[in-house]
Amino acid sequence: QVQLVESGGGLVQTGGSLRLSCVSSERMFSINTMGWYRQAPGKERDMVATITHSGRTSYTDSVKGRFTISRDNAKNTVYLQMNSLKPEDTAVYYCNAVATLIYWGQGTQVTVSS
Repeated sequence: QVQLVESGGGLVQTGGSLRLSCVSSERMFSINTMGWYRQAPGKERDMVATITHSGRTSYTDSVKGRFTISRDNAKNTVYLQMNSLKPEDTAVYYCNAVATLIYWGQGTQVTVSS
């Protein structure tokens, strides 16, 4: 059972930055891929960014050039650095881990004011 705990969400103005963190209860070598997803009110949960065990990253088009996903294996932590935030980035952001099963964190709210 992998437990994921997110932090770092909050309220920020357009153009601002936030860094989300997700701490895993399991060592990173046991997790294939970690990622960040987001869900806005009335919408489906969508992938934002993922990072594989080998460090390969993937981003949804709308965040390319603005968001950066990274991992610190020594701290069992994955980060999402979000720059140049826009109101359309407002959502609950969820950490995701793919091991033998798929695990989700509890979510952290990100609100970008215009």
